[in-house]
Amino acid sequence: MSYEIEGKLIVKSDTVQISDSFQKREFVIEQETVVVDAVYTETIKFQVVQAKCETLDGVNIGDTIKVDFNIKGRKWEKDGKVNYFNNLDAWKVSKVEGVDTTPAAEEVKGDLPF
Repeated sequence: MSYEIEGKLIVKSDTVQISDSFQKREFVIEQETVVVDAVYTETIKFQVVQAKCETLDGVNIGDTIKVDFNIKGRKWEKDGKVNYFNNLDAWKVSKVEGVDTTPAAEEVKGDLPF
């Protein structure tokens, strides 16, 4: 199953070569949700792997981006102990164009007849 989310890019790490045949790159977005009068800020870490590492080259810190991703999980056992890991694997990252990040101007009230 595929998911998508938009947020502001706040961290963009360098590509890390894990092994001869595997590389990954991590990044973090910030997403704000307004509920009634409260603003809740979430910071969400994703990773891109292999050739997808290059998808972050076209975006900069502060850009609003759309991330298409899959949730992956796995079980890991060692010395009789079991642990579970989840990853948010991005497969497409694109800059959201035309997003105005400046606060809205206050409404101007004058002596207009309407």
